[in-house]
Amino acid sequence: MTRSLDTRALLMFALVGMLFVGTGFVQSWNIALGIFNMGLISAIMALGVNMQWGYAGLFNVGVMGFAALGGLAAVLVSMPPQQDAWAAGGVQVLLGLVLGAATIVLAILAWSKLPAGRMRALTMIVILVGGFFLFRSVFDTGVAAVEAVNPSAAGYLGGLGLPVILAWPVGGLLAAGAAWIIGKTALGLRSDYLAIATLGIAEIIIAVLKNEDWLARGVKNVTGIPRPVPYEVDLQQTEWFLDLAARMGASPVIFSSIFVKLCYAALFIVVLLALIWLSEKAWNSPWGRMMRAIRDNEVSASAMGKNVKARHLQVFILGSAIIGMAGAMMTTLDSQLVPGTYQPLRFTFLIWVMVIVGGSGNNWGAVLGGFLIWWLWIQVEPIGAFVMQGITAGMDPDAWLRGHLMDAVAHMRLLTMGVILLVVLRFSPRGLIPER
Repeated sequence: MTRSLDTRALLMFALVGMLFVGTGFVQSWNIALGIFNMGLISAIMALGVNMQWGYAGLFNVGVMGFAALGGLAAVLVSMPPQQDAWAAGGVQVLLGLVLGAATIVLAILAWSKLPAGRMRALTMIVILVGGFFLFRSVFDTGVAAVEAVNPSAAGYLGGLGLPVILAWPVGGLLAAGAAWIIGKTALGLRSDYLAIATLGIAEIIIAVLKNEDWLARGVKNVTGIPRPVPYEVDLQQTEWFLDLAARMGASPVIFSSIFVKLCYAALFIVVLLALIWLSEKAWNSPWGRMMRAIRDNEVSASAMGKNVKARHLQVFILGSAIIGMAGAMMTTLDSQLVPGTYQPLRFTFLIWVMVIVGGSGNNWGAVLGGFLIWWLWIQVEPIGAFVMQGITAGMDPDAWLRGHLMDAVAHMRLLTMGVILLVVLRFSPRGLIPER
């Protein structure tokens, strides 16, 4: 059975690989590599969700929030600091954040140290209300000063000016920190309440990114994020690259774009393979067997002395960190942070479809689902347009039916995702590569 399952997995990956190769031959290798790179990032996100759901049965629908934190890390780590903004109000902003954090810590200490009663309640009110007004008075002044500095081109504090590749682990750390806060408060709830909590906090994260201009310019977006690979223009002016393009008989402009995408692919493949190796080691270890036991029967696992909530928190943090790392990689690939693009359809629903279709509880299944579903998400609309043009070729150009069918092409993505999900759940309810 193991051998047949391995053969099935290899066959599935070969078929998905043929889709990408066919895209290169039929359309262009630039398009194929662009889809492939985003497929790699999607596969990493699917790995993170699979760790939470497939390992522990945690229903996290706040994927987009953790991905957005990864994107924020790319800005905070790699963008150069805005010296004028720091001089105008950067210290006040930091001081305000410190005061806000100190207020929360002081309130927690008061709650834990003081005996229950009216005195504790009054002390909490004084700390929270007084701390809030003190925080806002300092923080708001600093924010107004920062956002007033060249708002059309800057208006934010900038980052640390470090190599952008360092933003990938930092994105994982930011997402892990948010997951710890969420987990400490929500993992004791039922699965449906956990889903509501993660979705709500993800929306809060996106709202902060959109409205706090001092942090990452809000909806004005941050562009020109440094890249870990060469720029196409620089390659086109390099002798060795021009000689290589001439030997291959390729246009330097087109070949430079392909070369850059190949460099990104190499970096992403290294990260993906490292994460798969670590995930497989964890899955096949005593820790992985313990997680499966908790997932299948929490009551029995708890009776055997396992700390269910602590293990849930652990795997929730690990999965969120992987999603945050993928979010930082995606922002690096795009070279820009656009908070408005973080939508539940793309960063939650689609990632969940990847995990379910690929096979939850199977790391390789999640990777397969990431590549397959992303290829379909991009290619279904042009394929649908081609099919509809063939169907309506003999119709009158002004016919209402032709116009209706052509307008329906824009909805082919959602229709196809729904049909694929239903078909897989009907004929292979455990996914294309099921958990062993």
